[in-house]
Amino acid sequence: MGSLVFLALLLGVMYFILIRPQQRQMKEQQARIRSLEVGMIVVTSSGIHGAIAEVEDKVIWLEVAPEVELKISKGAVAEIVTDDDDDENDDEGADDLAAGDADV
Repeated sequence: MGSLVFLALLLGVMYFILIRPQQRQMKEQQARIRSLEVGMIVVTSSGIHGAIAEVEDKVIWLEVAPEVELKISKGAVAEIVTDDDDDENDDEGADDLAAGDADV
C-alpha cells in the first residue's frame, strides 16, 4: 500500500515538473502566433531576423532585406523583437567594442 502512495506522489511531482511547464510554453507560443501583425520584427527558430510583410493563415512572408521576402511557417517564429530589445543589444555591443579597444 505504501508503494502505491509513493508511486502516485512520484507521478504527481513528475506532472508538475515536466508536463505543466511544457503546456505553459505551448500556450505562450500559440498566443505569440495569434498576435503576429504586418510590420513586426521577429526572429525565427533558425535565427533569421526580419519584418513581417504579409500574414496568411498558416504562413507569413518575412522581409529579410529590401525586396527579399521568405515564406515561413508561423510556428517558426521564436521571438517578437521589441524596441527595448534592440536598445539593450545596441548598448551591449558598444560596451564590447569599447572594452576591446582598451586592450590594444
